[in-house]
Amino acid sequence: MTLEPTHHDRIREYYGKVLQSSRDLQTGACCGDDAMPAHFRALLREIHPEVKERFYGCGSPIPPELNGMTVLDLGSGSGRDCFLLSRLVGPAGRVIGVDMTAEQLAVAERHIGYHTERFGYDEPNVRFLHGHIEDLDALGLESNSVDLVVSNCVINLSPAKERVFAEILRVLKPGGELYFSDVFADRRVPPQLACDPVLLGECLGGALYIEDFRRLMTAIGCPDYRVVANSKVALNDPAIERKAGMIGFYSLTVRAFKLDLEDRCEDYGQIAYYLGSVAESPHAFLLDDHHRLETGRPLAVCGNTADMLTRTRYARHFRVEGDRSSHYGLFDCGPARHVPTEAPMPGGCC
Repeated sequence: MTLEPTHHDRIREYYGKVLQSSRDLQTGACCGDDAMPAHFRALLREIHPEVKERFYGCGSPIPPELNGMTVLDLGSGSGRDCFLLSRLVGPAGRVIGVDMTAEQLAVAERHIGYHTERFGYDEPNVRFLHGHIEDLDALGLESNSVDLVVSNCVINLSPAKERVFAEILRVLKPGGELYFSDVFADRRVPPQLACDPVLLGECLGGALYIEDFRRLMTAIGCPDYRVVANSKVALNDPAIERKAGMIGFYSLTVRAFKLDLEDRCEDYGQIAYYLGSVAESPHAFLLDDHHRLETGRPLAVCGNTADMLTRTRYARHFRVEGDRSSHYGLFDCGPARHVPTEAPMPGGCC
């Protein structure tokens, strides 16, 4: 008896057999290196060409301040982001990549030695695990053990997204950060399109409706996440346009923290100052698409933003004046004006 392929089987087939390089992609869901900040792009020259050729991400989910951190990359593929992170966390940090596609893992694993030598490390600080991102416990990843979780256009491929995000919150340390890029939709993708093998493999079929993502994050205890970057996905292929052209697909980079935050932005009269001390950002720090903190310039912030700046690894780079002894109602907070009106909006009140 021939068994029907499972959801995971279809993904493994597409990324292990159908795609041999980024040139085989049929849509614009995966972006080029120009989406990456300039100071990270320079590091790409140190990454092995085969690793870069088998990269299928849709954004640049690599935040600053990583030296000595423990980082988990969900859906690490050929290891491009893992090796970039390996360089950024330094020899005192460590990077863990998780992927379920054997062919992609084989590419990553055979280049561990190359990057260890290239970075001048005495021993590797990166390792790869074969498994599912929905079940990190089965891979031995302990609760409260990771400083940062990243993912680059992979969570959309999971059939159990709520479980993925619940696992992320479990393994993050208190104050730890989730920073990921993925494809989202401006409406729910119809079931017949969600099962289409090409749409699924191209990161469109499994794209979360942005409002369902908001509901999901609230349900798992993360009521305020922030959109950092937002761009429309070009479908490119006429056949895909005929199938799914009525849906707006967007590549979003999102950050969230393992913090006890309120479900609305509340005003406590707090003022934040950026000290200009993040090496790559001497003039301004971008928290999200509507919080750009210029060095030394006071910025009124809500209670949630104050916590994101003072109860995470970024705390030493900020001074926040005021506490929560006085409350002034809801904080007037919203997304930046430059975000297209038809694009999905962040799910938290910010």
